[in-house]
Amino acid sequence: MRVTSNSVREPHPRRWWILGVLCLSLLVLVVDNTVLNLAIPSLMRDLGASASDVQWIIDSYVLVFAGLLLTAGSLSDRYGRRRFLIIGLAFFGGASLVAVAATEPWQLIAARALMGVGGSILMPSTLSILITTFDESERRKAIAAWSAVSLTGVIAGPTVGGFLLEHFWWGSVFLLNVPVAVVAIAAAVLIMPESRGPARRIDPLGVLLSGAGMTALVYFVISGPHQGWTSAGPLTALALAVLGLAGFVLWERRAAEPMLPLNLFRERDFSGASFSIVLLSFGSGALLLMLTQYLQFVLGYGPMRAGLALVPYAVAAAMFNAVGAGLGQRVSNLTLIVSGLLVMGAGFTVLAFVTPSSGYGLLITGLLVMGVGGGLVAPSAYTTLMGAVPPEHAGVGSALNDTVQQVGLALSIAVLGSVLAGVYTASMPADAPQAARESIGGAFRLTDPAVRQAAREAFASAMSLGAWVGAAASVAAALVAFAVLRRAAPRKQVADPEKAVV
Repeated sequence: MRVTSNSVREPHPRRWWILGVLCLSLLVLVVDNTVLNLAIPSLMRDLGASASDVQWIIDSYVLVFAGLLLTAGSLSDRYGRRRFLIIGLAFFGGASLVAVAATEPWQLIAARALMGVGGSILMPSTLSILITTFDESERRKAIAAWSAVSLTGVIAGPTVGGFLLEHFWWGSVFLLNVPVAVVAIAAAVLIMPESRGPARRIDPLGVLLSGAGMTALVYFVISGPHQGWTSAGPLTALALAVLGLAGFVLWERRAAEPMLPLNLFRERDFSGASFSIVLLSFGSGALLLMLTQYLQFVLGYGPMRAGLALVPYAVAAAMFNAVGAGLGQRVSNLTLIVSGLLVMGAGFTVLAFVTPSSGYGLLITGLLVMGVGGGLVAPSAYTTLMGAVPPEHAGVGSALNDTVQQVGLALSIAVLGSVLAGVYTASMPADAPQAARESIGGAFRLTDPAVRQAAREAFASAMSLGAWVGAAASVAAALVAFAVLRRAAPRKQVADPEKAVV
């Protein structure tokens, strides 16, 4: 935004173009993370990657990304959010080129870790620039567009990835990031103003403690299911996470210029929205991961058709993002968040009754209901959360929002993933081959039609349990929001425009 002589903030004339750049930057992250799952068979075949290698190709990104988010968000407030957006895009695009050139699994693991660095630098800037560019009258609409792009990317990833993998080699899914990053960088340089918070000293101990604590926490979550929750590695990581994060909180409470203003959690709107998002992420993460497997193994869809089958869900979510943004001008955030979460719970409940014989109709019905609920929730939840963050802390506030989502998703995939895998194995016949009892993919590598049918039934049972967990998490999130969020509109944060935007 521009500042006039009487210190009245005028809307930036290119703010909607700026939003387009932010959405494009977000899209490259979301698409990359969703498309990788489809490339796993090609990676195992062409690189000779083992199951452990594949796990680290996925987890190395998550580990670095989650560990550096808070640090990157804090530094972007100090040194410039546009600058960090550009650096993140360049780092992400360059690391994608490194990934394309990989000839060994360890090289791809290292490239994915570098991509995690770029993603952690890039991601907080997308939302923090948005809230400092748009005023309260337009911010909800901008957030609705931002969240709709995120949902669209989840669907576009499998669709685009399926096309690329059917026509090219596995490296094409990483090469796709490069031109998008170049375009986004050029657009950011040409049309986006710089913004930063007031100058603050770097908090090196806070950086060290937060990075070590979050990295250890995510490592514990992702290694527990594979090594055993009580084995030495995960337990050591848990101890380091507790020490690091507890030390971080204690240090930030006494630091003169803390990296993370802990008083944010005293703000009911911030803490209520954060906890609701964590619960929702936990409930939906593992189930949505299973949907592509249900479509391909149970219903027999190819990768591209499976991606296209989810398009109605993305369309419904995008449409109701716009509806939610419009209703937000007349209905309270609390009402929209609670009602949207309950609608999402209803969608999960529909999915709980999906069977191998129910086909696509019941599945898409449940997803459409979820899309409606998610569209109502997202603009209000993000508006509530970021509205409680002072503009000078927009970067670290955005990073904290991203962090709680990542932790919720990681917990969902690790904890629920283990539970669902156990349900699948327990539901398979005891005399089924071991490979078929371990995963539905293993069952479909066999030619026995009876084993394949048993695997379909077992997988549907496991997904049904996941849907019930998602429904319970949605209701729990609605209860948290109802109990914690303010009934009335919160007091508007007024900041010095000279500090928020440069």
